Amino acid sequence: MSQSLDRLLAIMARLRDRERGCPWDREQDFATIAPYTIEEAYEVADAIGRGDMAALRDELGDLLFQVVFHARMAEEAGHFAFDDVAAAIADKMVRRHPHVFGSAEIGSVAAQNAAWEEHKAEERRARARAAGTAESVLDGVALALPALLRAVKIQRRAARIGFDWPDARPVFDKLDEEIAELTAELDRGADRPAIEDEVGDILFAVANLARKLDIDPEAALRGATAKFERRFRDIEALARERDIGPDLDALEALWQEVKRAER
Repeated sequence: MSQSLDRLLAIMARLRDRERGCPWDREQDFATIAPYTIEEAYEVADAIGRGDMAALRDELGDLLFQVVFHARMAEEAGHFAFDDVAAAIADKMVRRHPHVFGSAEIGSVAAQNAAWEEHKAEERRARARAAGTAESVLDGVALALPALLRAVKIQRRAARIGFDWPDARPVFDKLDEEIAELTAELDRGADRPAIEDEVGDILFAVANLARKLDIDPEAALRGATAKFERRFRDIEALARERDIGPDLDALEALWQEVKRAER
């Protein structure tokens, strides 16, 4: 394993070499590579979702290459190297698992989750103290997360200090309120920023509803999109077979037919 990793690190160094490297790789920086890193993480999740182990092996390699790429650029700038990345995550895992690597005793998964969150909270407090900034329970929620996922994480953080509804039912009322506000903005001919703001409020409320129902909104939306795609492809096939053009009523009838066939 060490030989394979050493080889990968050497390949990355060669790709970034100013004299003999690849022009494209030499031109990249953290900002230009970040979108590829995010994309590779999603491709890992896709391979897992499809149960494709061969693809998962390849996608994990692509994701590892992204880590190596970022670490190489950091090393060139004198910030840190790949070994520092590996050492930091190893130290963090040991620190956050005192019941495994130390003498602490934790008797359940729930207790472990609580201890894990407390360790993370203490790390956030330490960073805030080091930076001389006021601590917030919302600290550390990455801006680059998918919007629905970040909304849920922000809501969960707020819930830790009691800013939360007791169950899902009040969220329905909030969702109705936000839809009514969007309708009012549309009726008065509001500008695009105002409409975007209201649509955002609706999506935030939907994320909150999913959270209260213990549903992953990202997974739910992926499932709904996949369902729409499957049905729409069936509609396309039927439309070609029956020579139906861009007629909304006819296409809606095909949509209902496809839904009935699925049942």
